[in-house]
Amino acid sequence: MFNRLQRFWTSIKIAIDVAVLTVAFVLSYYTRFDVLHGAPRPPTRETLITLLLVLVLFPVAYRQSRLYATNRIRTHLEEVFELFKATITASLVLVALTYFGRERYSRLTLALFAGYSFVLVAATRVAFRVWLEALRRRGLNLKSILLVGAGELGERVVETIEHHRELGFRVTGVLARDLLLPGTTVRGAPVIGTADEVERILTEHPVDQVILALPSEDTGLLKTLMGKLALRTVDVKIVPDLFQYVTLYGGLEEFGGLPIVSLQGGPLEGWNLVAKRVFDILFSAAALILVSPILVVVALLVKLTSKGPVLYKQERMGMDGAVFPILKFRTMRTDAESSGARMATAGDDRRTPVGAFLRRTSLDELPQLFNVLRGDMSLVGPRPERPVFIEEFKRQIPKYHLRHKVKAGITGWAQINGLRGQTSIAKRIEYDLYYIENWSLLLDLKILVRTALGGFLSRNAY
Repeated sequence: MFNRLQRFWTSIKIAIDVAVLTVAFVLSYYTRFDVLHGAPRPPTRETLITLLLVLVLFPVAYRQSRLYATNRIRTHLEEVFELFKATITASLVLVALTYFGRERYSRLTLALFAGYSFVLVAATRVAFRVWLEALRRRGLNLKSILLVGAGELGERVVETIEHHRELGFRVTGVLARDLLLPGTTVRGAPVIGTADEVERILTEHPVDQVILALPSEDTGLLKTLMGKLALRTVDVKIVPDLFQYVTLYGGLEEFGGLPIVSLQGGPLEGWNLVAKRVFDILFSAAALILVSPILVVVALLVKLTSKGPVLYKQERMGMDGAVFPILKFRTMRTDAESSGARMATAGDDRRTPVGAFLRRTSLDELPQLFNVLRGDMSLVGPRPERPVFIEEFKRQIPKYHLRHKVKAGITGWAQINGLRGQTSIAKRIEYDLYYIENWSLLLDLKILVRTALGGFLSRNAY
């Protein structure tokens, strides 16, 4: 029910956006060719193709910016800012695509469209949110829920429903396993009786839906409750206790009609995986062309200032635990690990004459662009660690292994926030998991921009 309603609201948002984008495109067309004049009208076919691109690119950019995700906490200003970033991204892609077209479409028309679309879509979305908030404040069209379960799982259900109030649900009462003190509440929802009283309470206080959120040890009670509720027409939902074990991208799935609880998953599947790989290939190839002079200069410096190979290969662990050879410019003596593997430290005497400079500026990482082209790594992701250290980290830090649900990256969310070198591994994992849970191409682009603007420099890089 919750999922269907969320999809329903999402489809409404998409339909409204498509309609508003069409209006914005028509306005920009007539402004350019009827108000400003000065240019011949483009062929109708080219105009329709450009409009079709608009109606595909912009909703996709909005989705990547999570503008179709339910987020009651996000303010109007934050939503408008995300819309602005998505508009800029989609506009740049649109210009690039039309630039390579047989007939280059009017750039002024596209610039006018970007402005019109941002203003009209922003105004429509803010008005839509204000209208929904007004409905919620007036208590209109709310469905009542009786929650059975006053424990931790029940608290999570109430909290989730409160965070999605725009769907129109409200917990009007809670039934506990045992009798509780009068006035007891679960996240603000009143406890009105015990689970044994479910039939009487449903008779006295009819509700639209009953949600059972009982711990696994109450399996016997669950069977009894289902027997009683089977005699009534009220909708019944069960929140399985397994959800306490859900970590990354878990949830309820369906396979051939069989319900399956996914406890652990990853964000990169299907088109998301394809999009990130295409993004990596295009940007890493472009970056290699741009930095090729720097690669040559650094290679010469390494060769002329110390004996040994220019490049250094080291085993690192990437996606799904696969081990691959990472490429770096050599910054240490060839016998640096003759006594065993150890992490670099400040003032490390194993470094070559230019090694400290290369590590501090992260120029030694540039050959990893070849790792990205080969598919070993991504441009953005958790930094890969050496297998020799990972076993220790997995024992010490909960959820450490989840960072291997995506490809390792040259740069990442943790790195641009200063978590490099001998900084807290636990804090670094926290930032890595935030990146995985909130991944989008726009977030990747944001991290790359911040890296290019100084993210390679760090006082913790040695």
